[in-house]
Amino acid sequence: MSKSGSIKDGEKGPYDPVSTNEKGNDEIKLEAKMSLLNGVTVIVGSIIGSGIFVSPTGVLKYTGSVNASLLVWTASGIYSMVGAYCYAELGCMIRKSGADYAYIMETFGPFLAFVRLWVECMIVRPCSQAIVALTFSVYVLKPLFPDCVPPDDSVKMLAACCICVLAFINCWDVSWATKVQDIFTYAKLLALFIIIFTGAYQLCTGHTQYFTFENTNTEVTSIALSFYSGLFAYNGWNYLNFIIEELKDPVRNLPRGIAISCSLVTVVYVFTNMAFYTTLSPVEVLGSEAVAVTFANRLFGVMAWTIPVFVALSTFGAVNGILLTSSRLFYAGACEGQMPEILTMIQISRLTPTPAVLCMALLSMLYLCSSDISALINYVGFATWLSIGVSVLCLPWLRWSQPDLPRPIKVNLIFPVFYILATLFVTVVPMYASPIETGYGCLMILSSVPVYFAFIAWKNKPKFFQKGVGAVTQTLQKLMVVVKPTTKSSNNSKASATNEEIALAISMSKLLARTAHSHPTLSTTKLLQKIMLVVGKSKPAQV
Repeated sequence: MSKSGSIKDGEKGPYDPVSTNEKGNDEIKLEAKMSLLNGVTVIVGSIIGSGIFVSPTGVLKYTGSVNASLLVWTASGIYSMVGAYCYAELGCMIRKSGADYAYIMETFGPFLAFVRLWVECMIVRPCSQAIVALTFSVYVLKPLFPDCVPPDDSVKMLAACCICVLAFINCWDVSWATKVQDIFTYAKLLALFIIIFTGAYQLCTGHTQYFTFENTNTEVTSIALSFYSGLFAYNGWNYLNFIIEELKDPVRNLPRGIAISCSLVTVVYVFTNMAFYTTLSPVEVLGSEAVAVTFANRLFGVMAWTIPVFVALSTFGAVNGILLTSSRLFYAGACEGQMPEILTMIQISRLTPTPAVLCMALLSMLYLCSSDISALINYVGFATWLSIGVSVLCLPWLRWSQPDLPRPIKVNLIFPVFYILATLFVTVVPMYASPIETGYGCLMILSSVPVYFAFIAWKNKPKFFQKGVGAVTQTLQKLMVVVKPTTKSSNNSKASATNEEIALAISMSKLLARTAHSHPTLSTTKLLQKIMLVVGKSKPAQV
């Protein structure tokens, strides 16, 4: 769409198209607005959610001792950093939003890429966002219900409001979303540093009685399950790769952002756990539903209320991080033809993937209706790490199959080999230890197969089906004022016609609004004309 399609002459309003560079050109695409600091806060904000505050009991449960659990926390952080280092090469070599989905598509083709996309988009991300939003609601409402559990309906309604507010922010401006991420990341880090400094004081005063290897569990299955719990807390280290197209100077900022954020999170996680064990015994940690709150009640006295507040801030930032990156995964899948076409489109005035953001928000709110979301996450958790292992496998595979690809960053092959072997250990052993949960997870993964062959592989669909999908796409396109990404070199006449139609829709909408304001008696007629303009197929009537 030409920038001359802007309705206001010489005046730039909130709905006018935004130029994608200083000179102004004809491109409608995602803009690179994110700095290195924004990238770090996206990763840190996405990793540090509710888990470290609420229930870091999984690792202790399977290791049996405090010192062994601290070793697992450290090893999990190193494991995540190795994977992130491998992702740095892949991200700078394949600069597409979608991260591991894009890497699997490039390396192994559309089928395995769709399996990954299906599990991540339909189950893992929406469930994760719903759980974190529910945690946010519980901790916001907890001070209002100090002696009882907050009402279930109130918790769900507040969680839905949280998702809706953040969906609006992500639809309006990427810079707003990153500012939200920055602010709430600082808040959660402040809370953690308060806990860490309190724990450091406790250590200096000799509270070290729980730091032992007593009762350490040395069974292989228990060790694997403890890593499984630890790695779940680190989930999110690859999120910056999902929005690489919006990162400034990705060759420089992607590896730096990953290195800084993963190192910071590892240090914070280990020190936070050490702080907990200076005051709480292993029995108390295992018996607490909210370890950080129990810790605060023991040491902070009248200021213990601050921890629920910080947990709410933490989870609010985590919901934003999941929404910011997950919507780009929908967008990447749609660009490859594996999601509905409407999800490829970008809002022409805000230059954000509005349809993808709204789709992610709606799916998350659907999962708010379920009371057993955490079980779903447990079922597919192993699939998440397995798919990330497959993504890392892309690195040595591409070294062999496409050695001439430009690689601004080139990692030693020892790192991907180590990561792949560790991934096999982390995923295969829990399948033996928990066959029922992993069996359900496999069924969820296999559910993608019929969907792929029915909607993706089958090309010659009936004309009535194609026309119906096209009509729905056009209607949604006009309602959200979105178009497919275009560039100066684009010569697609159909896309150009659609862009001009959207421009005409905006122009006529504003003209109708001004006319209705000047002639109040005609407001009903004008409103009807405006509705017909949005959903109708023909050109609007002259006013």
